[in-house]
Amino acid sequence: MISKIARISLAAVFGLSLLAAAQSTPAAGAAASVPAGPAAAATATGTKVGTINIEQAIFSSNEGRRDFDALGKKFEPKQNELKSLNDEIENLKKQLNTQGDKMNEDAKATLVKQIESKQKSFERTSQDAQEEFQAQQGEIGNRILTKMAPMIVDYAGKNGYGIIMDTSQQWPRGPVIWYGQAVDITQPIVEAYNVQSGVAAPAAGSTAAKPVRPAGSTGAATKPATPPANKPTTPPATKPPSQ
Repeated sequence: MISKIARISLAAVFGLSLLAAAQSTPAAGAAASVPAGPAAAATATGTKVGTINIEQAIFSSNEGRRDFDALGKKFEPKQNELKSLNDEIENLKKQLNTQGDKMNEDAKATLVKQIESKQKSFERTSQDAQEEFQAQQGEIGNRILTKMAPMIVDYAGKNGYGIIMDTSQQWPRGPVIWYGQAVDITQPIVEAYNVQSGVAAPAAGSTAAKPVRPAGSTGAATKPATPPANKPTTPPATKPPSQ
């Protein structure tokens, strides 16, 4: 899932988009000469309740899949570096376990320090890579949502919705306890955004990097309401070496 910082940023972008739409509403008497758009949707009086999985909409759009796939490829060398370091640490631990009893105290102490030093290096490098990956995820998500938010407002107004609720997080972390598929507008928004963006669908078999949950987070992953045909997958994370 998108990190907490990125989620706040996305929420801010969406809120500002709605505010901009509302502020652009034409004055009385001028409405007839202004084309319908997000501003008109902002003043809609519909009563229907709808839901949208904002994260899914971003990551399953053609633009999102393309850009997150590129992001995953960009970080492949770093993942390979971490895997090599992890393997090196594990090999040193095996050496300590199998030969430790036969080593003199100085050699054993040197090996232990070597393992500890490499493990600290692994943890620092892994944390730095995760933070950088999450930051770049947030930048991509913000950019897409800046363009997608007015479309959501416009769609809701034109289709009689009075409220749209985000289902990116399951209750109780999110506001929605339960909803039926019939009220979800994620897929129509994705389809409309794909048309507007002009970005072609990625080649068959390509996958995008899903947002990474920050270390220590305990929130449950959200099951998409309407999984896309090519569901994005998270690039394999390198497991820290055991203590």
